[in-house]
Amino acid sequence: MSEQPSSRPRRPIVRPAFDPAEQPWVVANEGLQALSQEALRPESLRRALAQPESWSVQMPLNGDSRYPGREGPPVLAAVLIPLVMREAGVTVMLTQRTAHLHDHAGQVSFPGGRIEETDASPIAAALREAQEETGLTAEWVEVLGAMPPYLTATGFSITPVVALVRPGFTLSPDEFEVAEVFEVPLAFIADPANHRLHRAELPDGRVRRFYSMPWQGYFIWGATAAMLRNLYYLLRGPAAPDETQAPQ
Repeated sequence: MSEQPSSRPRRPIVRPAFDPAEQPWVVANEGLQALSQEALRPESLRRALAQPESWSVQMPLNGDSRYPGREGPPVLAAVLIPLVMREAGVTVMLTQRTAHLHDHAGQVSFPGGRIEETDASPIAAALREAQEETGLTAEWVEVLGAMPPYLTATGFSITPVVALVRPGFTLSPDEFEVAEVFEVPLAFIADPANHRLHRAELPDGRVRRFYSMPWQGYFIWGATAAMLRNLYYLLRGPAAPDETQAPQ
């Protein structure tokens, strides 16, 4: 989420009232199966995402529950979900945000940010933000489609833009926003055995649920993990009539 200094009025800083990595969890596979290697090949991804009107996703686990000060109309934003076509298999490019940022500081995120008035569409915003944050230029990117918006507790309505990325690009991360750029195998994300569902009890007695997908020391959680889980559902396709659905 791009966050260079601007003239916009700042909303209150919000931070979780708990350590996400320390909250109790269960494996969130609910009988769901890992996707096959064939389903994760670039040509299969193109076919699976060719009809966005048929896409359906899981809603946020906590509904429209916001942090104090983040109520009201959500801020429109877009992120790029870059699927890099490596020889060993497709990977998902992610960023580790720097610790000083106003929103989602230190968290694992997709490159992206607010949709500006000058952006022609959420897709244009996602491509612009990805270039500004990581240096990934549009010439390497093949957009497959935009997923339905995802509403966060921090008051953003995020449109995830799914794209294939040809290898050979050179990155130049923005040091103000990005501490690190790394890649996770899509096969790891596409196996629900790697999805965790956490339960955190808040000081006011409310309970917040969230997903995580820890990978090699990176704690992928919250909205990023939820959008990756939605990507799993989109790639899997429609459920069988007797198949168990994920919790809402």
